[in-house]
Amino acid sequence: MTAEPAAALAESDALDLLANGRIEIEGRLVDASNTTLRAEITLSGVTRRCVYKPVRGERPLWDFPDGTLAGREVSAFLVSQATGWGLVPPTILRDGPLGPGALQLWIDEPEDAESLIGFVPAFDVPSGWLAVANARDEDGDAYALAHADDPRLARLAVFDAVINNADRKGGHVLYPVGGAIHGVDHGVSFHVENKLRTVLWGWTGKSLIAEAVDVLGSLAGRLESDLGEALEQHLTISEVQHIRLRIRRLLRAGRFPKPPQDWPAIPWPPV
Repeated sequence: MTAEPAAALAESDALDLLANGRIEIEGRLVDASNTTLRAEITLSGVTRRCVYKPVRGERPLWDFPDGTLAGREVSAFLVSQATGWGLVPPTILRDGPLGPGALQLWIDEPEDAESLIGFVPAFDVPSGWLAVANARDEDGDAYALAHADDPRLARLAVFDAVINNADRKGGHVLYPVGGAIHGVDHGVSFHVENKLRTVLWGWTGKSLIAEAVDVLGSLAGRLESDLGEALEQHLTISEVQHIRLRIRRLLRAGRFPKPPQDWPAIPWPPV
């Protein structure tokens, strides 16, 4: 059976499907560093694809000793859901064929989807794009890592600053039908130390987008109630406290953060 486009499924229905559907493994995504499986999930005649990341397939990380990567994936969805921006596909923690793990709705991209992030000739950065870093190819030609000055990406940059995402590659941004964007692969987020690594540094030091102020204020309030309680099921108390601190700093500064000086600012590979 061929899965229908995920975009046609409402978030509440997607979460119900992920929580209660029957999982059938299709295969492994071999490019992933941890065990990452694509599966079909079916409930009441509705079938979609999903990504299943079992906890038992996680490689231990010295700098993320607490909790699980799966729990961080779910936490990223919870924060995204609280922003109202819909940046992370529906994601839950549940038992699967290989035990507990993160289950995330699969996002289909059209074949002609155009990325808003990439390497472009250094002397021909597209109008409306922001250069992030310089590079050269194997022939010595100059290129720039750049991204579009797009409000959807700006939202994602704010979100990444909140969750302290240590791995925002260009390939971790998806472009489904309908004009939205989605960020995926958030297993190395929420550290208490500043580990922000991203390709979205084009707004460094610039004023936050206007809508971010209200969203961050709302997040701060919800961290004191339902959101904070939900996150504490997957993160340490200290990690949840540091989400609050990062939000306060963003609101106080009113600007996008600057790259860290003691940590590689851009993940490898960037795209």
